[in-house]
Amino acid sequence: MTTDTLQQALRELFAPWVQALNLSVEAIHSDSVTLRLPQSDQLSRVGGMLCGQAMMAAADTAMVLALIQHFGEFRPCSTVQLSSTFMKPLSGQDALITARVLRAGKAMAFGEIDLAGADDGKSVFRASTTYALM
Repeated sequence: MTTDTLQQALRELFAPWVQALNLSVEAIHSDSVTLRLPQSDQLSRVGGMLCGQAMMAAADTAMVLALIQHFGEFRPCSTVQLSSTFMKPLSGQDALITARVLRAGKAMAFGEIDLAGADDGKSVFRASTTYALM
């Protein structure tokens, strides 16, 4: 799996509004994928803080890419659960979203996601996820 392959998946598999997040594949590891979410006024609330909806959409998207990396190909899946914790605001910097597959079976997959400031490395959002594999 290459960053180009996952970047192509971002362009081909996701709805236009997800593509509008302008996510880019930053890194691929054996058990995780890291995406960059650029800071944008369109994704920010009053005071320049990244909105929670953008964080959740980026997290969900990152996990789908982590599953593609895990399986070596796209497998249709559906989010069953995304439990999130917002720890502090993020403003004035890009976000790095790291999605890690914890376990993937025949019918279900489980993962965890961390979103941190690209400049300071501080975690601002954590999520655990469950996906149904089709």
